[in-house]
Amino acid sequence: MYHIIVNPASRSGKGNKVWRQLEPALLQRQVPYQVYFSEKPGDVAKETRRLSALNQKISLIILGGDGTMNEALQGMSPLENFTVGYIPTGSSNDLARSLGIPMNPLLALNLILSDGSVSLLDIGLLRYENIPPCADRLEQTGTSQKRRFIVSCGIGFDAAVCAEAQTSPLKGVLNRLGLGKLTYLGIALKQLMTAPKTSCELWLDQRKKPIRFNKFIFIASMHHRYEGGGFMFCPNADYKDQTFEICAVGNIPKLLILFALPTAFLGKHYFFKGVDAYRAHTVRIRCAAPLWVHTDGEAKTQADHIVLTQHTEKLRIIS
Repeated sequence: MYHIIVNPASRSGKGNKVWRQLEPALLQRQVPYQVYFSEKPGDVAKETRRLSALNQKISLIILGGDGTMNEALQGMSPLENFTVGYIPTGSSNDLARSLGIPMNPLLALNLILSDGSVSLLDIGLLRYENIPPCADRLEQTGTSQKRRFIVSCGIGFDAAVCAEAQTSPLKGVLNRLGLGKLTYLGIALKQLMTAPKTSCELWLDQRKKPIRFNKFIFIASMHHRYEGGGFMFCPNADYKDQTFEICAVGNIPKLLILFALPTAFLGKHYFFKGVDAYRAHTVRIRCAAPLWVHTDGEAKTQADHIVLTQHTEKLRIIS
């Protein structure tokens, strides 16, 4: 039995259209399944929590974008009970790009039903400190605010781009034209011009002294190579090594960023001074002012102090 979660709103309604293509294929192959359609934010996590409560092995298919995968992850416990098949229908689809999952929905479904190889993915855990009032939608455990992520976690410029993209009418228009990737590039150029000036300190593992950025732009901590619709911010990221690859950008003129940003599609942005790479198992970031934070492209709140660690469990996904 496959449990299928469909986000019909992904990529401006494409999710619903894709499901109508896939359902006949499931019926023709007489595949047993139960399908659930999300209607609003939080529904997907609610459904995976319900499946978790069954306390049994679950074959789960998720039809949506990276954000849908991120929300589903919040409700899975324990992760070892789930084997996930992913059919990407989002705007960026960076997880599928990293894992080699076909963008064609029927091919992705065939991969899942043919028992493709299972990869064990590292999971990151974000903990927020000094949370402003807008954090009421975060997962809360005791007195700490936490959120899991698969692909990446970013603070600053890249998260601000994600926050605006979530509500931008431009995203819907470009998605309908098949140009959803340009949403992030267009908003990125705008955010570069309006990003607030602030400083930041970055602590890696147990190092006693931080790396300081007087003119901070963003830090992306990643398990996978891509984010934001194909920006290869961390070309050497490995989702199996329990280590964050980190792209830190600061102390660089905004005009120069305009030239550096397009080169990130090819992973060549480290040529520019002020764009630096690091590796660490744990990451702590403290900013002089609250900035947007995202997990897998989902910007839920702003914070001025975050801590990233490696989750003790891994996610089983067909790739």
